[in-house]
Amino acid sequence: MLRRLWLLFAQATTVGLAALFIVATLRPEWLRRTPSVVSTPLAGDAAIQQVALPEPGERVAAVQSYAEAARRAMPAVVSVYTTKELRRGPADDPLFERFFGNRGGERSFNLGSGVIATTDGYIVTNNHVVEAADQISVKLADGREVEAQAVGADPETDLAVLKVPLADLPAITFGRAENLKVGDVVLAIGNPFDVGQTVTMGIVSALGRNDLGINRYENFIQTDAAINQGNSGGALVDTQGRLVGINSAIYSRTGGSIGIGFAIPASIVTQVMEQLIRTGKVTRGYFGIEPGDVTPELAELLKLAQAKGVVVRGVQRGAPAAKAGMEPLDVILTINGQPVVNTPGLLAQIAQLAPGSVAKVRVLRKGAELELDVTVGERPPPRTAQR
Repeated sequence: MLRRLWLLFAQATTVGLAALFIVATLRPEWLRRTPSVVSTPLAGDAAIQQVALPEPGERVAAVQSYAEAARRAMPAVVSVYTTKELRRGPADDPLFERFFGNRGGERSFNLGSGVIATTDGYIVTNNHVVEAADQISVKLADGREVEAQAVGADPETDLAVLKVPLADLPAITFGRAENLKVGDVVLAIGNPFDVGQTVTMGIVSALGRNDLGINRYENFIQTDAAINQGNSGGALVDTQGRLVGINSAIYSRTGGSIGIGFAIPASIVTQVMEQLIRTGKVTRGYFGIEPGDVTPELAELLKLAQAKGVVVRGVQRGAPAAKAGMEPLDVILTINGQPVVNTPGLLAQIAQLAPGSVAKVRVLRKGAELELDVTVGERPPPRTAQR
């Protein structure tokens, strides 16, 4: 009797494993667990929907077709049209009008894309799409067109938030850019050249791209999904249709896509959006130093064991770093225990510190390590946009 039960158990187990192998090979999406979605409040009743943080090691495999991902994300991607009056000279200068005519009625037009972030009408796009615009209109995927108001902009990350007077909009679900890996499939959605909403496919070519001179704070996702003029501000989504980045720039010598595009990670987008919606501006930490990467030559000059960290080239008089005793040629090793790798990374670490808080900064000075307590200041607004 026991032998028969054992044989039945063994046969059932073998059949079950065989069925599981077949499903995993031919229909892996059947085994995919849908991650839970959490609501992150922004201000008032506004909130974004974002997938919960994954368990350690958890990954979602790509599927063979991306039609479902596109179907989920496309309704949340909009076209953004802006107009701006051209001012070519003094408004009331008769000499200017004599030579150039009355040009007060001339206007320029700009095209971009945007992503509906909340159901009550908050839309995220690029700052350079709406910068200095006199009028902004948004065209939804369902054909509706409505005027939009600028809520706030952050030139240093090239992000801006708009608000439209509509409710029950198809807001996108935010994914986790932190979970991306080089080689993951992504889709870029936008309105290139105003031909209409378009979806292109590519992979994540690189992560953490910085020091490109595009924005002050850079941590780009690089992708080879085709991105062209008009795609700026549109969505970069994963194979589940979840937002992982906002398409921002391309590297091109012709103005068209050559397979090198850059997107702002969703993690930065949510941080900037929250502050813009709550206060209309982005507040960042500030030390008041001029940093630079430690090169092998500099490491040899300063007699460092290895070329790591960031060297302080200068300290502004009266700035938080100066008050804490930081000096030129100090090498910053860690901030609050987090290693400092390079200059863009240092700037990002300082920016995330809350003004008024005290940062524990470990520096190397003349071969000895010191810990300085820096009372973080508030970074002054940029004098001009970075574009």
